Amino acid sequence: MNENVLGIKIDVDTYQGMKKGVPRILDILNRFNIRATFYLSMGPDASGRAALQLIKNPLFFKKMIKSNAAGLYGFKTALYGTLLPSPMIALSFPEIVKQIISNGHEVQFHAWDHRRWQDELYLKSIEWITEWFEKGINSFKKLTGYMPTSFGAPAWLIDDRVMEIIGKYKFDYLSCTRAKEPFVHEKISVVEIPSDLPCIEEIGIDNAISQITSLLKNGGIHVLPVHAEVEGGIRSNYFIQLLEQIEMMNYSVKTLGEIKDYLFEDIAVRKYKIELLSGRSAPCAV
Repeated sequence: MNENVLGIKIDVDTYQGMKKGVPRILDILNRFNIRATFYLSMGPDASGRAALQLIKNPLFFKKMIKSNAAGLYGFKTALYGTLLPSPMIALSFPEIVKQIISNGHEVQFHAWDHRRWQDELYLKSIEWITEWFEKGINSFKKLTGYMPTSFGAPAWLIDDRVMEIIGKYKFDYLSCTRAKEPFVHEKISVVEIPSDLPCIEEIGIDNAISQITSLLKNGGIHVLPVHAEVEGGIRSNYFIQLLEQIEMMNYSVKTLGEIKDYLFEDIAVRKYKIELLSGRSAPCAV
């Protein structure tokens, strides 16, 4: 396959990201006439609990300062799940979900409670994880009218218990890792389409466009991870500039579901690994 293909994977992690970020990203994608894959968080926005990580994890504190988290997420978001009750994320905006679908984008399942998964997955029981999936997927079906055919793990964080549960849902493909190229998850035999390119907030706005376009110069299949709160927020101009550069690079932009059909059948079968990537505050699956 000689064609250069790019998938744009848009994670929606917060109430404000769904309310304000998604409509802005929809406008940008419409401007470029491209389709993306949206991974939606269904349930409570407990973003305020991230304050606990500021104390526990110096790398997380450094990342928040570097990325201007206050500007990205807003004051209210910093209080959800602590001093303010947790609003539902996608469940609060059924009309926006309908708009994403009517605009021709792919919609898949990202999370029930994103923050608790990101911060506490390894401390939770398999019963908690099972209930998390049941709540999230039932809510997804209620909103969209169909079962999700893919799962993208919050913060690209998984473990063996998660993989066991994922296997029961018969997903067509997953996007749960930051691996360099697609592979098949061993034991459950499900294709992984990873986010191989870096996030804007990981490499900093001054270098993001040049570094990402440099990686794209080699051609092939790539997936760009985007966050509704970032590229749909105060970094939207950088997202537009990046898409303008990509437009000149002879890439065909596809949904991740479409990319699955581009993959060779003989891709590697292996188990995921856990690594700390440059610019991230915690390890993730690769």
